Amino acid sequence: MINGIRRRISARWGSEAGYRELLVLAVPLILSTSSWSLQHFVDRMFLSWYSPYAIAAVMPAGILNFCTMSIFIGTAGYVSIFAAQYFGAGVNERVGPSIWQGAYIALAGAIVHLLLIPLAPAIFDLAGHDPEVRRYEVIYFQILCFGAFPAIASSAFSGFFTGLGRPWPVMWVNFLATGVNLLLDYILIFGKWGFPELGIEGAAIATVAAGFVYCIAYLALLARPAFRRTYRTLSGWRFESALFLRLLRFGFPSGVQFFVDIAGFAVFILLVGRLGTVSLAATNIAFNINTLAFMPMIGFGIAVSVMVGQYVGMERADLAERSVYSGFHLTFLYMLAISLCYLLVPEIFVAPFALRTDAGSFAEIYRLSVVLLRFVALYCIFDTLNIIFASALKGAGDTRFVMYMLVAVSLLVLVVPSYLVLIVFNGGLYAAWIIASLYVVLLGFSFFIRFLGGRWKSMRVIEEPVVCLPPTLPEVPGAE
Repeated sequence: MINGIRRRISARWGSEAGYRELLVLAVPLILSTSSWSLQHFVDRMFLSWYSPYAIAAVMPAGILNFCTMSIFIGTAGYVSIFAAQYFGAGVNERVGPSIWQGAYIALAGAIVHLLLIPLAPAIFDLAGHDPEVRRYEVIYFQILCFGAFPAIASSAFSGFFTGLGRPWPVMWVNFLATGVNLLLDYILIFGKWGFPELGIEGAAIATVAAGFVYCIAYLALLARPAFRRTYRTLSGWRFESALFLRLLRFGFPSGVQFFVDIAGFAVFILLVGRLGTVSLAATNIAFNINTLAFMPMIGFGIAVSVMVGQYVGMERADLAERSVYSGFHLTFLYMLAISLCYLLVPEIFVAPFALRTDAGSFAEIYRLSVVLLRFVALYCIFDTLNIIFASALKGAGDTRFVMYMLVAVSLLVLVVPSYLVLIVFNGGLYAAWIIASLYVVLLGFSFFIRFLGGRWKSMRVIEEPVVCLPPTLPEVPGAE
């Protein structure tokens, strides 16, 4: 039996759409998303050292800002699937124009977020949080709104590299921006090297500055002569109504799905905040620790979407399906290992947040955070189904189903039950987390069942007919 398993693993390792091909694409993306999660982890850790009110405020304000941006990020970022299918079909000259349509989405998103700035005080009044927490929430949210354009545009520009199977530039840009963010975090939160001590305001400024670094670095890379000639990365800047509308047709449902997913958890966190600062801070810490595991899994999901998009463009649905299961096998093993760590040694993950805090005031937050990590350990295994199979469906163009399902499950399983349990029936923190765990489990199985149905195999996001088919995917993404 063991020999049979070894043979199957060995055969799948070197085959088309196998483990090796997936990892070549996924590893740089995993490192990229890991750098993003590290950036937010350290940001939250610094704020927990600075003030209990700051760590309680940063998650609701941050997730609400990300929620409002997510619909634009999800729509603009879907250009990676256009790039993947155009590349797979050999229509390289359409890659650049598709990327720039995402930049126009970013412009619309920037305008919306500027309009949200004066509304922030009224928005956070509705949350009913502690007055000091509310003050920090307003500050953090308003500053982050100024960084909407570079954050959204970067998701479109990075789609060029991921769509073509060139993830290494994305990784290096993420490393650069993360370094800038962490350095500015330390300087501006605590007031080092002659700079003023700005606390949560400094953390927000550091995040916005990193967003501009992302955007400028991607534009510099897109200006390379080889990209300009082959993919029209600069000359394709013009607005194309037909291409833009097609991006909205397929990308907007992806953006709505992204928005609803984030919005559901934003409402959940705001409701938990009504239980008090301690429950809110512990929830924020548990979710923040989860990003350390979750964001690398997003890297696997992006790789699966790109491989599905490229193989669908080649008219090879069989290899697209094989790539999805390759991604699922690897991601499941990774999440299983992380879950065991959360169950067996949760203190290791919570301990950094306790450094430089008052032991007495942080003791209850620490205890609750350790317990909540056990919920995370359970649901993150099922989140593998959610990430991988939803990514596969979106890579083919089945974005409407993903959107409809997520809206239904978020509303009926997460938001409404959380409101009833916490507000109507005065339930506790653990009851709320049971609801959140059930939400993740049900969502994952819904996407898996849809994938098994196979309808995605006949979907396309690019124009028909396909012009030509390259013989295979690049064996080493990123190589010239």
